[in-house]
Amino acid sequence: MHGFPDNLHIYDDLIPYLVASGRRVITFDFLGFGASDKPPGATYSFRQQLGDLEAVVDTLGLGKFVSVAHDSSGFAAVNFALAHPERVDSLCMLDSAYGEAPTVQWPEMIEIFANKRIAPLARAIAQSPEQFAWILNWQKQQFLDGLPDSQKAHFEEFLGPLIADNFIKQPSSGPAFVQMTAQFFEELARNFERLPELKTLDIPVKLIWGNADPYFPLSMAEERRSHFKDASIHVLAAGHWLQSDVPELVAKVMLS
Repeated sequence: MHGFPDNLHIYDDLIPYLVASGRRVITFDFLGFGASDKPPGATYSFRQQLGDLEAVVDTLGLGKFVSVAHDSSGFAAVNFALAHPERVDSLCMLDSAYGEAPTVQWPEMIEIFANKRIAPLARAIAQSPEQFAWILNWQKQQFLDGLPDSQKAHFEEFLGPLIADNFIKQPSSGPAFVQMTAQFFEELARNFERLPELKTLDIPVKLIWGNADPYFPLSMAEERRSHFKDASIHVLAAGHWLQSDVPELVAKVMLS
């Protein structure tokens, strides 16, 4: 599962390694993102994304499966496991969010659109292609600067355009992004209250983390591990989109 503001193609580099091992791999775009439908006037929410995941699992008739989350899709992955523990074999969380404390510094682009005190400013930015593009490019640079030099070219050539296209290509993922980020802090608070429930999950959890992620530090993974019954941390020399930065190493950890 992807987060925002990206889509299923963040796994393009990882999939061949998993398929080569004999795994069946399923990726999908949440409603409003990537190539999914973007109905006029649609309402997007984290509850709706959980429903998207349930629909994919039911429609494809999946039995037990390995749930793989990145970024904000950690919400859907964990809450699906809590609701349907018998259907999840294990959980892999790649630099993802769930129920972090309010003190965590999130990407500035998320903070702007999630902060209700400056909602009028966020709406004005969203309605100005020039201002929105400037913020998007600035945010991309923050993720790029901390990457190992060997990974910067691929980020520029692949991930940067992938994220930008989510907003440039029409119909745009902008409405879904704006609505989802506006609910981000409220969903974090709801999940924070559910942290004690994580100990009830009798499944292995792999927290696979990039040590060059400027916003999702290793301390976030360490805190997350303390809430699960059976969790391990695997640190890789990569950034936020580690499945694209070092796909072979991510696949090796996932399959081990």
